[in-house]
Amino acid sequence: QRPCVIWLTGLSDTGKSSIATALERLLVDQGCHTMLLDGDNIRHGLNRDLGFTEPDRIENIRRIGEVAKLMTGAGLIVITAFISPYRSDRDMVRQMFAGGDFFEVHVATPLEVCEQRDPKGLYRLARSGVIPNFTGINSPYEEPLQAELVLTTGNSQAIDDALAIIAMLRRCGKLQLTADQAVDRDFP
Repeated sequence: QRPCVIWLTGLSDTGKSSIATALERLLVDQGCHTMLLDGDNIRHGLNRDLGFTEPDRIENIRRIGEVAKLMTGAGLIVITAFISPYRSDRDMVRQMFAGGDFFEVHVATPLEVCEQRDPKGLYRLARSGVIPNFTGINSPYEEPLQAELVLTTGNSQAIDDALAIIAMLRRCGKLQLTADQAVDRDFP
């Protein structure tokens, strides 16, 4: 493996965390050294002092970028799953890495599908005005203009999306096929 960051971005309930978890499992099964950074675990620790205002969201993403940079410096493949709503913030993090070491993956699930999923009832609360600054409802989400990969979820399974990311990493030379995988033609 060669260290890099896979930055999953998209609205709440797009499936980012499920894809990230499936991707991490696949990579670990292949002997890769990884670290998964997810919005829920980072907000409870490192960034617990931040809210959801625009300045706090910017600082949240900056800190995550710095942590990811440290981890790639240690040779890890870092997988992140954050809404990261602002293009400029994602571009700021991209600039922290050498060319070809940052992969923006847009999990492009339609808002309607996200609202139907809504396991925590957050969209309902945002629409009723209880939650201010909720991305996609009363706070903007700026879709990537040139993501390295766009996953149009909704009907796909997380494992299929994770396999698409692995295929991208192989095409870019971040992962090498083992002898066993080279024989198995079904493996991307």
